[in-house]
Parts: sequence; C-alpha cells; structure tokens
Amino acid sequence: MNIYKRYFRKYRVLFFTATTFVFLESMADLLQPTIMARIIDEGVREKSVETVIGYGLLMLFITFLGAVFATVRNILASKVSQGFGKDLRADLFEKIMNFSESSADRMESGSLITRMTNDTAQAVQFVNGMMRIFFKAPVTGIGSMILAAALSPKLSIILFFVVSLVAVLIYISMKMSYERFAKVQYAIDKLNLVIQEYLLGIRLVKAFGRQNFEEEKFAKSNEDLEKKGIRSQLVIAYFAPVLSLVVSLGIALVLYAGSILFVRQEIEVGKVAAFISYMTQILTSIIMITNIFTTFVRTKASTERIHEIFVAEEDAEGGTKEFSSEAMSVVFENLSFSYPSGSGLYALENLSFCLNAGETLAVIGPTGSGKSTLVWLLLRFYEGKEGRILLDGIDIRDYTVEQVRNAVSVSSQKTMLFSGSIHENIAWSTPEMSPDRVERAARAAQAEDFILSMKEGYESSIYQGAVNLSGGQKQRVSIARALAKESKLLILDDSTSALDAVTDRKVREAIKEFKPRRTTILITQRIGTAMGADKILVLSQGKMEGFGTHGDLMKNSSTYRDLYVSQIGELDKVVI
Repeated sequence: MNIYKRYFRKYRVLFFTATTFVFLESMADLLQPTIMARIIDEGVREKSVETVIGYGLLMLFITFLGAVFATVRNILASKVSQGFGKDLRADLFEKIMNFSESSADRMESGSLITRMTNDTAQAVQFVNGMMRIFFKAPVTGIGSMILAAALSPKLSIILFFVVSLVAVLIYISMKMSYERFAKVQYAIDKLNLVIQEYLLGIRLVKAFGRQNFEEEKFAKSNEDLEKKGIRSQLVIAYFAPVLSLVVSLGIALVLYAGSILFVRQEIEVGKVAAFISYMTQILTSIIMITNIFTTFVRTKASTERIHEIFVAEEDAEGGTKEFSSEAMSVVFENLSFSYPSGSGLYALENLSFCLNAGETLAVIGPTGSGKSTLVWLLLRFYEGKEGRILLDGIDIRDYTVEQVRNAVSVSSQKTMLFSGSIHENIAWSTPEMSPDRVERAARAAQAEDFILSMKEGYESSIYQGAVNLSGGQKQRVSIARALAKESKLLILDDSTSALDAVTDRKVREAIKEFKPRRTTILITQRIGTAMGADKILVLSQGKMEGFGTHGDLMKNSSTYRDLYVSQIGELDKVVI
C-alpha cells in the first residue's frame, strides 16, 4: 500500500476532515440507545410524559445531526476518492507511456487495460469506503462494546466471547479470499485479451470463417472467469451466514441472561433494551468489518498488480548531447542484439555500416533477416547487447530518448492511424502545424487526390482502426505524417507495400524533393525501390550479406543478385 502515500499527502486535509465527520456521526449513533434506555426507565416506567417528550426531542435532534454529518462525510469521501482515482490513472498512463519495449512485451495489452480500469476502480472503492464505512465500523463497534460494558459488565462477558469468535472467523475468511481474488483478476486479463484480439482482427476472422473458433475461445475464457469468480464468492457465501448466526446466538444469550438478571433485579428493562441495541450496532459493524476485510483483500491483490506497472522498466534516460546538423549520419559498429524475451538467438549480429548525412539507405533482405529490428534500435526501443550506434558521430546512448525520437520520423508497414480528422493525423507530431505543410506532405505521399475526393477533405473523419480507408490510403496518410514531421532521419519501414509500382516511384521521388537534405532509410522487399538509393544494405538471418551501391552488390552479393533475378528477371534486363 506504500504506493498510495503520495496521494494521501495530497488529500490528507480533506481525508481527515471526512474522518472527523465519520467520528461525529458514530457518536450520534452511539448516544441513541442510551437515550432510549432513559426514555424507558425514567419516562415510561415512571409514567412521565415530559421526560419521554424531552428525551424524544433530544433523540430526534441527535439523529438530525448524524444525518448532517453523514451527508458532509459522503460529499468529502466522493471528492477525495474520485480525485485519487484520477491521479492514479494519470500516473499509471504516464508510466505506461514511458515503458521500455521489454516491459511492454512482458505485460500484455489486455492485462494493462484491466489494471488501468478494474484494479484502479477497486483502489478507488477502497478509499471511498475507508472514509464512509471503514472508520465508522470500528468506531461504532468499539464504542458500542464500551457503552454496553458500562451498562452491564456481566452481559458483556457474552459480548466479548462473541466478538472474539467473529474476529477469528474474519481472519480465516481474509486469508482464504486473497489468493482466490488475485486469480479472478488474472482471469479478467485473459478475457480482455481475447476480446481485444478479436476486435483488432475482426475482418480476418470473418474472412477465414473462424467465428466459431473465436466463440469457443471466448467461451473458454469466460467460463474460467466464472469458475474463479464463484470460488472467490464462495468464501463470502460460507462465512457471512456463519458470522450472522454467531452474532444472533449472542443476542439470544443476552436476552436469556438479561431476563435472569432482571428477575434478580440486577438490571433494568431499559438497560437490557439498550444493551440489545448496542449488540445490534455491533452486529452491523461486524458485517461492515467483514466487507472491509473482503475489500481490503481485493484491493491488496489489485495494488500488487498496479505496483508491477510502477516498478516496470522505463526507457533509458541517456546523456546530455544535442544534435547539431540538419541531417543525421548513422553508423553501426559491430552491433549485436537479441530480443530480451525471445529465443536468445541474435536478431542482428556483428552489424557494421556507415550512412552519411543526407544519403538514402535501402535495407533489403528476406523475411526475418532483422530489417525492422534495425528500426527499433534506431528509435531506442531496445539497446544493443554488443557494439554501438553512432548518430552524428556520437553514441546514441549519449542522447536522451526524447531527443532521438524527436529527430526520427517513421512510417511502418503496419499502419496505425488514430480517430480524428485526416489533418489531425498528418499533423500528429506537431498539432499546431500549418495547413500548408500538411497539404505539402499529403501531396508528396500521393494522398491529396483521395483526400480531396472525400466529403470534408482534410477535415474528413478517420474512424477507429481507420476502417473507412483502404490499405493503400492508410499507408499514404502514414507516409504523409512521417514527412510532415521536422525530423533529421526519415524511416520508411516497408510502408509502400500496399502501393502499386508507379505510385511507389512517385512517392520516392517526392520524398527527395520534400526535404532534400534529410537522411532516409527505406526498409523494403522491392529491388526496384532499393536500386534508387545511395547505398543498399543486404541482410540475411541478422547478418550483413552486402553493403554498397546497386552496381557493387550485383557484382559482390549473391543474395542481392538472387533477389534481383526473382523480381526483375534476367541480369541483362534494364529496369526503367
């Protein structure tokens, strides 16, 4: 629970004010049985109407005060708990935004959503309940026991025995609940993941006719959640009636013992009635305390899951160096890398090459050769295990992560557009970007024609998942977004794969004109795209198979020649 200390410090004044009103409300509740005893023993027994009316009005006034205290307490509790929830969610989101890629790989998105919603809601409920119920229950319960003991020390023996037995039952219940509720939360994670995967791939599922399979997968996760939910609720189902039975037996024993004491004239009727009222308040407090411990157990499990986010590894900070030139040189020196949660095999091994500022590098190779890994390393999503990357002659680790990513713009094959207008998506890196720059970027990406054909042009809406755009349209908007960013290095990671050859060529020509001095890296599968680059890097199974111009590689790289022949044709053919 230590992670909540900073929030407590922020809201401590309101928190203590709310608990003060809880205390006052409890005092009002505790006074009523004693006043009722006075009404019975001094008013009814003595047949004094004035006494009955006097104490009756006092009882109404105290009840009114208790209602006022309860109202103020509820308002303060809502303000504190909702403010706490807002701050907690904001801090969690900020932390997730700064996750290292290995942390993001380890925690599935479905689990993160559950932690951001269900687990934080559980923590908010706990804080709200702490001010509304959790303080009231112990204060009322302890106060009732003290006042009951003052009324009749002999009857209090029964009371203390019942309370001790209930305390043991609550402890056993809490111990059994914790593990079960933690399993429920992980079952919710799995269910959310199934739903998320289906929604992201809904078209593919329908295209392959796999609805039945997805329904079975959902049903399996849903049934697992049901079973774990039932197991967690069974603890409450078993213990709640037992607790009520123990307290009810205690009340019955008090009635029996009270009647004996009354016959012996050792206690008055009003005091027996007041004692039973206090027993009832204790029963209510015990039920609330049971709920408190149940909520505490659930909150503890949720807190551990929230804590896992807060202690997760963040992006490396880096040094204090700054970029100086308009374009960026890129050098890989004997760099080797394997994914932290992967097989342990190198995705890139002993890679070395040099790209001068303002040049264009095409990276080509078969699937799984490490082309996209090279991009992730340039963005500092991961750190190389051996060797180093130099940007403008300085180790990439000597720049902050923010500086590196501000200096690089990326458009990938797996296009991600956001809900909003086309203008907002293209200007995503700089929301205040001028319309002129947005339109220039769209023209360079060969996207302006289809954008202007839409009803509202650049203000046309993109739906969630960009389902109202074709694959080629999405890629062109993504390329325009990368071009519009004022970056020193442009990376196009197979981002023209959905474009025809003519459009692909036009995009490449327009990119050179858009910002001539910008360093560019093209990740591609197309020889035709690679041939126009200043330098070409050929990768195969994470190793460099060749580096140089098209002419150099045609002479020296068998892998490059094989790709050329498979895509272009015979070696003596001329490509226009």
